[in-house]
This record gives sequence, C-alpha cells and structure tokens, in this order.
Amino acid sequence: MSLFDAYGYNGKRAVVVGGATGMGAALAELVKDAGAEVVVMDRAPVTLDGVKSIQVDLADKASIEAATDKCGGPVHALFSCAGVADGTPGIERINFLGHRHMIDRMRAAGTLSRGAAIGFISSAAGAAWQANLDRVKRYLDITDFDEAANYAVDNGMDNYLWTKLAICAYVAREAMGLLKEGIRVNAILPGPTDTPLARANADMWLGFASDYRDETGIEPSTPLDQAYALAFLCSDAARAVTGITMVTDVGYFASGLSGSFEAAAPVAQFLTTSEF
Repeated sequence: MSLFDAYGYNGKRAVVVGGATGMGAALAELVKDAGAEVVVMDRAPVTLDGVKSIQVDLADKASIEAATDKCGGPVHALFSCAGVADGTPGIERINFLGHRHMIDRMRAAGTLSRGAAIGFISSAAGAAWQANLDRVKRYLDITDFDEAANYAVDNGMDNYLWTKLAICAYVAREAMGLLKEGIRVNAILPGPTDTPLARANADMWLGFASDYRDETGIEPSTPLDQAYALAFLCSDAARAVTGITMVTDVGYFASGLSGSFEAAAPVAQFLTTSEF
C-alpha cells in the first residue's frame, strides 16, 4: 500500500450511468483501468469489455427502479453522466430527475455505503446556479419524480440550461445531508468537449470559446480529459472535497472573470450571474 493508492479504485465497485458513449464511456474505461469493478447503465449498447451492462431509461421511473435493483450493492462510486440536448423529449428527467431518483433509491436501500461518492457531469450552462437559487430550490423541494417532472414542464424548466442549474444547486444543497450518511457529492462543469453529443450540436457546443482556444493554441477537451477530473472527485484522494462544482473548461471562465481574456468577460459574467 502507498499513499498514492487513494487515487485508484482497487476493491471498489463503480456505477457509470450514461457510460456507453462520450465522457461516460471514457470514465468507465478509466475507473476499470484503475481497478474498479464497473457497472455501466445506459439505453445505448455498451461496448466496453469486462464490465456489467444494465439497460436503463432515465425518463422512465420504473426503468430506473428496475436497473437500480438489478445493480444492487455496494456502490462505492456513482457517476451520473447521462445527458441529452435541448429538443429531446423528457430532458428534465434524463438530465437530472432520473439521476436524483436513482440516488434516492440507492440511499433508501443502503446501496451507497459510507465512504461512497457521487459525481455528476453538469455544464458551464449551470454556472449561474447561485443567482437562481431561490427559484431552483422550489423545484428541488419537490421530491416526487413525476410531480417534479410536471413542475419542470409547467414552469419552463424542461430544457438543458435548467437541468444543469438544478444539478449544481442539488450538489451544493445535498452535500451536508449526504455527508451525514458518509457520502460525498460533487460535479464537474466541462467546457467544450469533443463527444458525440457535442458534435451533434457542433455550432453551439464546439463553437463556444473557439476564440479562446485559438488564442491559447489548444483543442476542445477530450472525453478522457473530463473523466480524469471526475474520477479524482470520487476517489479517496478527494475525501475532503464535497459540495463543489469544479469548472473544467481549461481556464475560459477564470480568464473572462479576471479580465485576462477580455473577449470572454461578457460571456463569463452572463453565465455566472444571470437570472433565468
């Protein structure tokens, strides 16, 4: 045993929800390589060898419950990675409410043991969660899956932006309660990352911050770049870290907010302080 073992996953069981493609697939491969027993949940076929695959539809409550029951425990790391773009029916369920319902079911069953960690993939779109906290808290207060989904639709929250605001606020608000159960929760806020979902929305998602990348001589992040950050947050090496939304955008927001890259200043200010 060495001190550096805290960064690994030997002896751990990791569940990657949305692990068939993109960042989730990179994460599943990474934690498997780090020693974990890996369970991948997704609607899409899972092609990674050496993992257990469970079908799940995060828009369907019964599917979530069946998948969670089939998975069983213990779960030492739960990676909530699945997400879809605007225009997808049930986006409010797939991007947030389905993940929350799975977490609630695992908590109730004792599947998430003390020492476990939860890691979400949010987005820069959720960076203004503090400016919208009062409104998003009213949404989070609705704990019933179907009632919350109806509320989201009725109040214009059934879109990508609001699902990511909800994730960020959820992580901050639930951190203390989860910690009482010995569970940590964090999220990453990726900048432009070259995934199948991003390529399907390339003008908006991969075009974002292209001037910053041109100035710094970098390319969009890879799925593995983002997986490294999330794997760290759910490792024992991050046991002092909970309730945070880690910005993983290669410095774009920081450069805009500090004024070191002036072209990013209005965008960063809008995305971190606007009320929606």
